[in-house]
Parts: sequence; structure tokens; C-alpha cells
Amino acid sequence: MSVEEGTANHGRLLGAVRGPQDVKRMTAEQLDILGAEIRDFLIAKVSRTGGHIGPNLGVVELTLAMHRVFDSPRDRLLFDTGHQAYVHKILTGRQEGFDKLRQRGGLSGYPSQAESEHDLIENSHASTALSYADGLAKAYALRGEKRSVVAVVGDGALTGGMCWEALNNIATAGNPLIIVVNDNGRSYSPTIGGLADHLSSLRLNPGYEKVLDTVKDALGNTPFVGKPMYEVLHAVKKGIKDAVAPQAMFEDLGIKYVGPVDGHDVPAVEAALRAAKNFGGPVIVHAVTRKGYGYRPAEDDEADCLHGPGAFDVETGQLVAAPSVKWTHVFANELVTIADERPDVVGITAAMAEPTGIATLARKYPERVYDVGIAEQHAATSAAGLAMGGLHPVVAVYATFLNRAFDQVLLDVAMHKLPVTFVLDRAGITGPDGPSHYGIWDMSVFGVVPGLRIAAPRDSATLREELREAIAVDDGPTILRFPTGTVAADLPAVRRVGPVDVLAESARTDVLLVAVGSFAGLGMEVASRVAEQGYGVTVVDPRWVRPIPAELVELAAGHRLVVTVEDGVRVGGVGSALAQAMRDADVRVPVRDLGVPAGWHPHGTRAQILADLGLTAQDVARDVTGWISGLDAAPVDPATDGATAQN
Repeated sequence: MSVEEGTANHGRLLGAVRGPQDVKRMTAEQLDILGAEIRDFLIAKVSRTGGHIGPNLGVVELTLAMHRVFDSPRDRLLFDTGHQAYVHKILTGRQEGFDKLRQRGGLSGYPSQAESEHDLIENSHASTALSYADGLAKAYALRGEKRSVVAVVGDGALTGGMCWEALNNIATAGNPLIIVVNDNGRSYSPTIGGLADHLSSLRLNPGYEKVLDTVKDALGNTPFVGKPMYEVLHAVKKGIKDAVAPQAMFEDLGIKYVGPVDGHDVPAVEAALRAAKNFGGPVIVHAVTRKGYGYRPAEDDEADCLHGPGAFDVETGQLVAAPSVKWTHVFANELVTIADERPDVVGITAAMAEPTGIATLARKYPERVYDVGIAEQHAATSAAGLAMGGLHPVVAVYATFLNRAFDQVLLDVAMHKLPVTFVLDRAGITGPDGPSHYGIWDMSVFGVVPGLRIAAPRDSATLREELREAIAVDDGPTILRFPTGTVAADLPAVRRVGPVDVLAESARTDVLLVAVGSFAGLGMEVASRVAEQGYGVTVVDPRWVRPIPAELVELAAGHRLVVTVEDGVRVGGVGSALAQAMRDADVRVPVRDLGVPAGWHPHGTRAQILADLGLTAQDVARDVTGWISGLDAAPVDPATDGATAQN
């Protein structure tokens, strides 16, 4: 029987779930059936849209137990990270939205306040939920409100420093707060670090299955609630600690500990959660789960248990889309080639080895790659130490995640003029993952860092070239940024002026169109459209966008109008920086900058969002034509400084 057939024939219980109260009324047998129906539903729906299937298959029973014990939305359920909240969405009345999951008009791939009162934090950056929970618990205590706060934290998130800062404060405050450690040994890939090794010692110990049976029996046979139940659990835990894990990992912090419990056993998890709820202080419930549980292709996927694939075949788990050359692939392969030539080149990533391409380097040179876990701040400063030690680190992260390490890039790397290259994958508008994942801030935020140089390749050839140029820099940090998806076709330059590539030029010098990075192809199409109106357009790719090349300012001085178009926020972006550089050089050519408005733009495809923002060839060509024709009608007063940036 296929998954689709199973969903159609055996979805009666799931179809009757419209909210958490429906789950509370079910028997243990019904819960087992419902769990199977949820898995069938998830596989069928996510296989069509793509999404985070592996993490959600692993939290079915855990989420069922949570909604049976707690009363959402009065009790607050926080998910860290939010990509493991699909089951929560199903149980809170959003089944219909899964037909368009992560698509325009459909459900977000993360918790969303706009979708449901059951969603509070719209996080998709890991290691934050415990800090939210600490603040919420303090607020409820001060207001005299008896409301439970529950934070579901993946063991991967516990590799992030914010979690441990929060745990320290949670223990000190002593407020009622339940921390569910969803321990599947993975974040995206297998979890890295001492904590991960400690948890693994539980999972891999020969006595572990017996331990889980002991916990299950204790929970099932003890008719007490509240503190008596907790004491039983505590006694069981002490036995586990003595037999399996000699050091109490969490109780040393002053936080009570329950577990480990089998995260795929609803009664066991439910009993542990009820005990924690009734304790009256901070409690950690350690639930051991299996990422991709119940779906063989996910369980057999050693790389990331089908963490977040695109549309896939239900029977095999293989992606439906035909293979293509991705930006990430080009970077990964070129980095290995450079590493072959330069033994000082090392790689760093923050739990994203496969998605960022660093895994390719790790497979050939495992001793030269460091996965620091979900700890971008540590990654940046550790890279500084590596550079001080005579190496050239290449730190590969998603563009959105480097925001978390601004201070480290500024003061730990740049102030020391250290040669560290940051490679930012998924730069610009990325689409389905929504605003928290859009890599639109980097050129603006990091453009203020003294001595840091930012490159934006337009195709595979310039990616390889600019990566080599970045790694050749030995007196300060560099950033190389590129988008997600299929790499653009190579677009050769007609000539190069300093670092600036001239992609097209005309006998008339009406407009200088500065197309940043992957917008080079758009720039060429715009030039063609504007030429049809009788105007000449020079299209340039700066290649290195920060600091602004002097040659780019010189080119601007030879045109009547300068237009920049970039896949980043306009505020403080490349267009803004170019306008300032032109003012400093007393170049009085008007500037118009096109980019992403600073704001929270909804999820959808990249093409849809760019169209909404007016960043299509048709829109840009219409704007450019209007601006240059306006100059014909009303020439700029030479006494006025025309180097202003406006949309």
C-alpha cells in the first residue's frame, strides 16, 4: 500500500482532529493509530512541496504527548528550532494548509503568529527558545499567572552558547519551566561536540534498551502524580546515571532531570511531562527520538535523514527535480582544488557541512575541517585563532546566520586584520523558508566593518575566481556571497576596468547599470529593453562590492544616470555606498538604487518575491527608462549635488 493510499484509507482519526482537545480524549490505542496517520500525512504532503520531513517524523509522539499534558495556547509551547513544528501545526487545526506548505498562500515552514494563536515565537535560528522561555516564565511569575512554559530543544541546539547562558539563568530564577531535550543525535547532520558525545553514550550503551524499559515500566506502573511521581522518576534517573552516565550533565546546573525516556512512546513521554509540570521548578525531560522515524528512506539517509529536501518520490525518497549544478557545488569543488594547492586552507562550519558544501572538503581532508555545532559566534572567533596560528580558515554558513556573529567578525577578526574568508550560501531572497532565512542583510550589515572586503560572483566562473582572490587576501577578512539554487550560465565580460567587469556597453553613455552578483543576467535584459527606447546602457558587475572600487566611481562619472540593482536591503546597501563614494569624489551624477526594502517579506518562491519587490527585468527597465527620460525633460542643475540615492 502506498503512503497516499494509506492516508486516504486510514486517516479517520486525523481527519477528526481540529485542535488539541481532540487529542486529549483519545485512548492509547487511538494515539498509536493517529501517530501512524500523521506520518502518512506528512510524507504524502511534504513529498509534493518539499520541507523538513526528517525532523518532524521524529517528534510525532513527543508532540502528541505535549498537547495532551499542556493546554495550548494558554500554556506556551516553544520549538527550537521551528522546523520541527509541523506536527504541532497539524494538531492545532492547520491540516488543510499543508497542500501549499512553504508556498505562496500556504503554511509557513516555521511557527507563525499570523497562522495561529498556538504559535508564539517565529524562530528558525537555533538556540533561542530557552531565552524566550526564561523571560516568559519570569513574566508569568511576576504577574501571578499559573501558566506552563515548555521549550522543545533539539540536542543540536544545545551546541549553541545561548542555550547555556539561558540554562544558567533558568536555574538561578527557579521558575516553573519545562525543557524538553529532543535528543536524536542530529541537528542537520550528526550533532558535534562534548554534549553530543555525552548523550551518545546513553544511546550507544549496551544497557540503554534495558534502561528505557525500566523507565517505561516505572512510568506505567506508578499511580502517583505530582512530587511522589517525580521522586520515582528521580530515583529511576539516579539508577540510569550510575549505570550508564556517571556524570549528571544537567543537575550540575541546578536543574532537575527526568530521563532518558523513549520519545516514541506516548504514555512514557506523557507521564514524564506531567511529573515535570507538577514539580514547580525548572525540569529537563530528556526524550530520545529518531530523526526520520517510521519512514525507511529517511532513516536510511545517513547524510541528514531527509532533513529538508525538495519535492521527493514517496517510495524512494529521491528528489523529483532533475540534478543541476548548484552554486554550493561549484564552491565546494573549487575549495577542494584550492586546498590541494594550499595546505594552510582549512574549513569551518556551524552544523551545516552538507548544505554549505564544506562536507566535500571534509571527505578529502577530514583533519582540516571543523564543525563547531550551531555556534556561529564561536566559529568566527575560532577562525580568528586559526588565522593567528598561520592558517587561512574558510567559514561556510548561510548568509542569514552570519548576522549572529557580527561582533566577532568586527572585533575578533577584522580589528586584528586576520585573513579569514566567510562564504555565505543562500544570500539574498531565498524564498520558501521565509523572512528569518533571507540572506538580505549581509552587504549592509558587514559593509561597515573596516578592512573587510565583500565579493558577489555572478556565475560559476566568477565564483571560482573570486574565491581564489578572497583566499589570497592575507591582511584582513573577506566575504564571498552567492544565492541558492542552480548556478547562472557563465556571462563573460567584454572588458575589465580594475576589478570591475564591463558586461555590455553602448555608443551612448546614458545609463550605468550596476548589477550586483546574480543580478548580472537581469542587468543584461534590462539594457536590451532600455536600448529599444533609444538609450544606451553600460552594464557592469563590480565583482568586489565593498569597499566601492574607485574604478566604479570613475565609470559613473562618464554617464548621465547611475542605477544599482542588488539582492540585499537598500538601507546601507551597495547603491547607498556607491552614492556616498560618488559624493566624496564630487561626482554629481544622480543615483537610483534598487534593492530589497528593509522589512519582513513573506515566504514564496524567489521569483514571486522579486516580482512583488519590483526586481524583475520588466520593472527595472520601466524604472530606468522613466528616470533617464525625466532627465531629458528636466536636466539636473549643475550647482546641485545629484549623487543621491532614492527609489
